[in-house]
Amino acid sequence: MADNVGSKVTYFMVGMGIGALVGILFAPKSGEETRDFLSKKADEGKDYAQKKARELRERADELIERSKEIAVSKKDSISAAVEAGREAYLRQSKSS
Repeated sequence: MADNVGSKVTYFMVGMGIGALVGILFAPKSGEETRDFLSKKADEGKDYAQKKARELRERADELIERSKEIAVSKKDSISAAVEAGREAYLRQSKSS
């Protein structure tokens, strides 16, 4: 899943770069206006990438937390099963 999101971000950045180049070639604006425009778009791209990275980090933290909870739950049920088996074995060995 992370590879899928990473490839989307990569495609976004490549598309943004191509769009910027085409915009420079066909821009009816002055050089200063064009530089301001490109600077703003670069900042928007950076903000988008940071937002997506933050979302991915939060999602990873959620998955890690959920995995820990599941592991504790499984550990408890396995411990209970082992204890029940031990008690059954002791009862069986006493009655034999």
